[in-house]
Amino acid sequence: MKPQPLIAVVDVPISSRWYQTVLGFESGHGGSDYERLRSGGELVMQLHRCDAHDHPHLGGAATNVCRNGVVLWFETDDVGAAYARAQSHGVEMLETLNVNVNANHREFWMRDPDGYVVVVAGAYGDVG
Repeated sequence: MKPQPLIAVVDVPISSRWYQTVLGFESGHGGSDYERLRSGGELVMQLHRCDAHDHPHLGGAATNVCRNGVVLWFETDDVGAAYARAQSHGVEMLETLNVNVNANHREFWMRDPDGYVVVVAGAYGDVG
């Protein structure tokens, strides 16, 4: 696995410009809802509008906040095995293993003991 931090933000373009300007990251996606920031051709972090799409665990209007602003996102070559392992430990699942049609990969969402949202996903486009 490798970490792919995703932070929930109020305004993706403003946040993206800040990270590009201040840290020298490059846009790898662009858009008003979601951004992939890269450095040296490698993904460094992701930005997601806190009230966009169908991601209630990011926060948004219903909670009036962007949660704690942190989602820990990990990519793995075997998301099925990772899901089975998580289930075997009885973790609190927020979303069971499913296909994210926007990213065309499989993913599942869970909560760690401190309340952080943790996502484990296959590589972008791994569903075909």
